[in-house]
Amino acid sequence: QVQLVESGGGLVQPGGSLRLSCAASGFTFSSTAMTWVRQAPGKGLEWVSVISSSGATMYADSVKGRFTISRDSAKNTLYLQMNSLKPEDTAVYYCAQWYGDSQSWGPLRGQGTQVTVSS
Repeated sequence: QVQLVESGGGLVQPGGSLRLSCAASGFTFSSTAMTWVRQAPGKGLEWVSVISSSGATMYADSVKGRFTISRDSAKNTLYLQMNSLKPEDTAVYYCAQWYGDSQSWGPLRGQGTQVTVSS
């Protein structure tokens, strides 16, 4: 079955950087669009970024220019490089499959990884 395991979160000061990883299994990763979403404390899920199977990317305005999504199909791994982090980036980050037809993300199958931006 589909498994997604996020890692790489932690506590970082404003302006710092983190790289999140998502190890995928149970499906053909190389042909699947993937996305990152996040949930800040007390808020709903927010879409962050998406990458197609061919590597085309899109970003939410709130992270554009600061975050970079990438993928390594040889390793079945999705990444999110986060630079110039702000306190408002504090959230649990999840990876998911992306359903292009409906412009929505699939079930959140992992535990997520906590990112805390604080001085």
